[in-house]
Amino acid sequence: MTDDRTRQTTTLPDGRTLCFAEWGDPDGFPVLSLHGTPGSRLNRHPDEGRYAAAGARWVTYDRPGYGGSTRLPGRSVVDGVADVRALADHLGLDRFAVTGGSGGAPHSLAVAARLGDRVVRARCDVGPVPYDTAGFDWFAGMAEMNVTEFGWALDGETTLAANLEREHADFVRRIAEDPASMLGAWEIDEADRAVLARADMAQVITAFGADLARGGYWGWVDDDLAFTRPWGFGVTEIAVPVEVRYGVKDTLVPAAHGAWLSEQVPGATTVVEEGEGHMGDPDQVGRLTRWLVTGSYE
Repeated sequence: MTDDRTRQTTTLPDGRTLCFAEWGDPDGFPVLSLHGTPGSRLNRHPDEGRYAAAGARWVTYDRPGYGGSTRLPGRSVVDGVADVRALADHLGLDRFAVTGGSGGAPHSLAVAARLGDRVVRARCDVGPVPYDTAGFDWFAGMAEMNVTEFGWALDGETTLAANLEREHADFVRRIAEDPASMLGAWEIDEADRAVLARADMAQVITAFGADLARGGYWGWVDDDLAFTRPWGFGVTEIAVPVEVRYGVKDTLVPAAHGAWLSEQVPGATTVVEEGEGHMGDPDQVGRLTRWLVTGSYE
């Protein structure tokens, strides 16, 4: 893999720069993977050969304000659709699959809802529900630090930015010192700590941390604000095949969120991962990618 594939850019219609990367088989079926929060186009499985073996041209990009992508202040979740459309146009992708995990999951759902003429399949992995969902306790079962962070977002951009500037610096420092300590003392399940401790994940986490340091904290700020405001679309708009996955042991986005989405997304297929938390099992990447490419795990 050469640097020219991991840090490519395109200019969007409004003049912003979008930074993206490609992995796997250049001639494979395109899959757009939308990173979590905080995140980067460098977030992926450490062995890109797994994507190639599954027949995927795996495309990742930095959401506005992350890495090499220009910030878009005040963006909503649905605003990500225009960026995905522009990236797909730039790459000449008429049809593609989309997947997003954690903070990328709402954006994946938005793309499925608004680009249904081009999306063949979508995955929502450990994604939260809209904050304004009536009758839903958004914070129930959530790790205390996550509750605190979203509390800052509810207090407004000034409060959130001041606190995330500090959190961003600590996050980057921890990764540089020991990639396995990325989430520090956050209340996560041992299944997630085991994923972070994997030797093959260290290189990816280290590269992601360095890129996050260069890009700054504004993408993180804008993500959190977007999640605590109306998304700009409804999940009931979706008319393409969607797989909703969530882990029973997840403390960052508790399982109740996944259960709600599985009921509300029309025709969704639900996969409940009984022994997993927020990270999922990296060794499943091949079969998960095959579903995005072909619609089958076989």
